[in-house]
Amino acid sequence: MPTRGEMLSPAAHPSATPPQPQQSAGFLPLSIAIVCKNNQDTIERTLASIAPFATEIVAIDSGSTDQTIPLLERYKARVISSEWLGHIRTKQRALEACTQPWVLCVDSDESIEPDLADSIRRLFMSGVHHAAGYQVNRVVYYRGRPLRHTWQPEWRVRLVRRDAFRWGGLDPHDSFLPIAPTSPPRIARLTGTMRHDSIGSFADFFVKQAAHARTMARSLHASGQSGSILRMLTSPVGALAKQVIIKQAWRDG
Repeated sequence: MPTRGEMLSPAAHPSATPPQPQQSAGFLPLSIAIVCKNNQDTIERTLASIAPFATEIVAIDSGSTDQTIPLLERYKARVISSEWLGHIRTKQRALEACTQPWVLCVDSDESIEPDLADSIRRLFMSGVHHAAGYQVNRVVYYRGRPLRHTWQPEWRVRLVRRDAFRWGGLDPHDSFLPIAPTSPPRIARLTGTMRHDSIGSFADFFVKQAAHARTMARSLHASGQSGSILRMLTSPVGALAKQVIIKQAWRDG
């Protein structure tokens, strides 16, 4: 496999086992795993935030027709074309395509703020890893400003040792699970912020949330779980009260 200074064809098949790259000077023993499709509005911020320290960037693209792939090529990413397999299976494919011992998984609308980048650098420069997985706090930005209260804090495991975790959960709510559940690896937290530019407009945001709700309903049904009228009546009210009252989302404007 090429290092960050080279580029594979976007048609490279994900099931092929690439040769191991040599770690480039100045980069960490770290792969970045991204899944994407038509994300030209957000993915450049993503790539610019991780390019300075990652040895390789692996992107699973599910049929982009905009400028997403040219942007990935500009940042020397290894692009793998794949049909969309759902959130969990597609992210797992990206994880398996990585070659470095550590992997940082980011969505195509997420980016690493300087304080989090510094935390990651310090972790690797110290040479001491107290955990096999690390949580980061994801903060939603709207119109260039962070929502300091809504959904906060939102800790997500995103930096993992590749041999210790796999993707699991129920689509679209994916999460990292230990490969060996009988002896789960330790998880710690990193200081700093993962920026989440998930709200282009509220109209698009509501469409996306409705699609996620349908996907989750199908996942719950497939797993044998069912809802109830009581839950349908109480869950939305409880979720609204949690965000607006308990987390004081009203302070975000």
